[in-house]
Amino acid sequence: MDLLIILTYTALCVGIFKLFKIPLNKWSVPTAVLGGVVIITAIMLVMNYNHPYAKFGKDAFTTIPIVPQITGTVATVNVVPNQLVKQGDILFTLDSTEQRIALAKAKAALEEAKQGSLDDYAALQVATSKVKQAEAEVNSRRDEYERYARARELGGENSPVTEAEVENRLNRLLAGEASLASAIADEERIRINTETKFNGVDVNVAQLLAAVEKAELDLERTIIRAPVDGQPTIVALRPGYRATNLPLRPSMTFVPKEKRRFGAVFFQNSLGRMKKGLPAEVIFDAVPGHVFKGTLVDILPAMAEGEYQADGSLVSAQRLMTHGFAIGVIELEEDLDDYNLPLGVQGQAVVFNYDHDYVHVSMVRRILLRMMAWLKYVYPIK
Repeated sequence: MDLLIILTYTALCVGIFKLFKIPLNKWSVPTAVLGGVVIITAIMLVMNYNHPYAKFGKDAFTTIPIVPQITGTVATVNVVPNQLVKQGDILFTLDSTEQRIALAKAKAALEEAKQGSLDDYAALQVATSKVKQAEAEVNSRRDEYERYARARELGGENSPVTEAEVENRLNRLLAGEASLASAIADEERIRINTETKFNGVDVNVAQLLAAVEKAELDLERTIIRAPVDGQPTIVALRPGYRATNLPLRPSMTFVPKEKRRFGAVFFQNSLGRMKKGLPAEVIFDAVPGHVFKGTLVDILPAMAEGEYQADGSLVSAQRLMTHGFAIGVIELEEDLDDYNLPLGVQGQAVVFNYDHDYVHVSMVRRILLRMMAWLKYVYPIK
């Protein structure tokens, strides 16, 4: 851009010398040169300070790596590269034979568990009946024992009831009480198994319900869908490809449809004059002669040149010596899609700060930017 200013000033000097027929002598030529140095230097200093210029910038965008949540063999590829799809549209599918078998087995086990739960309720009813029957038997034997014992006590040696008969009734009573205790224990065991629930459902049934849901989820995961509106790019998948759920090996790259933004690189001494909301202008190598208006919407709060992580390595002095640049994000008023520009096109940008711009050098910056835009018809000058 400084070259354009020098060439413009040179052209003006040549024109003035020829138009007014000013002689080329030791006074006129040094005056023009020194005057140019002073004027151009002043314009450059004020212009670069108030209106930062980004020599490098790109249309920045993000991508989504498509990684299936299960591993499987690709069955079908349902999309065409670089064609817009809607959220939820099928990108590709995996062979689902294994998942369908697992789902069938889980459903069969669930039905078996439900039937077992019904059998447990039936067994509980039987056990309760046995307890009642044992209680009735114990009561009957207790009455019989008490009757024989009373008759023996009242009749003494002349009683028709012998001591052996009383002992026999006592043994029958004790055996009945033991049978009652066993029946009560069986009933309690069956009751615990039957009434143990999780969220109101039999524990075994609840576990198998979860297994069925997991199998259904795995079956659904054999269909990989678009996460948002966008387009897949460089679709290299083919049926038979082994797709894995490793995040380091995505099966497809997906570009979401978002508002396009321009990321521009500024010198750090420009940060004092840059703030969100300032007007900006951008030119692209791919669109010669056109200036895109926009707004500075963000300044990234960190620079990668100063980053380090806790990985056990020392920070290199060479890394600290690397010069860092501030990155500003510019949102354009026009839609770049209207110009059929691919994502990632490069260009240059200017941010205008009119505070203390008393001599209106912003006009010079605008003119120079437009001159650069027109020069791109010949060569993409920076």
